[in-house]
Amino acid sequence: MTRLVFALLLLSAAPALAAAPSLAPKHDPNAPINVSADKFLADSNSKTGTWTGNVIVTQGDMRMRANSVRLNVVGKENKPDKIFATGNVVVDSPNSGTVTGDNGVYDVVARTVTMTGKVVLTKQKDVMRGAQLTVNLETGQATLGGSAKTAGTPAGTGRVQGIFTPPPSNANPPPGSN
Repeated sequence: MTRLVFALLLLSAAPALAAAPSLAPKHDPNAPINVSADKFLADSNSKTGTWTGNVIVTQGDMRMRANSVRLNVVGKENKPDKIFATGNVVVDSPNSGTVTGDNGVYDVVARTVTMTGKVVLTKQKDVMRGAQLTVNLETGQATLGGSAKTAGTPAGTGRVQGIFTPPPSNANPPPGSN
């Protein structure tokens, strides 16, 4: 679960791509993890553990919310294979901002995180939108893909959208501000 929390936290750093070379936010991956939900179901036959109903995962100052979180394990040691967060997935961090999406998948082996659906990344006044965000945790590279349809475009040709607010400049004060 630590990897899920850290991986989803990395997703929330994507708006900083325009301003910073690194996706790695300041986060302690060794901090205790708290998972709370309305219900937990362990299935030894399918090797899954599923939290459902208002799932909240916190680690340090990072928080993830989702309708459901499922952990798949493999092998005799029951090592995590894939982690699925579904339904209204929101990851918040004061350092990195917020990412929302309909679903998120962390592939532990490939070390990739993919958010799908209506993906929105925000950090302060900066906003990016798309339909699929993929982050490679090995390389730190992130790709945001366009939406299936945006206003004025045919289906399947959606585009990534971004709004970035430059910091105020003190070099040229507005007229009359002296």
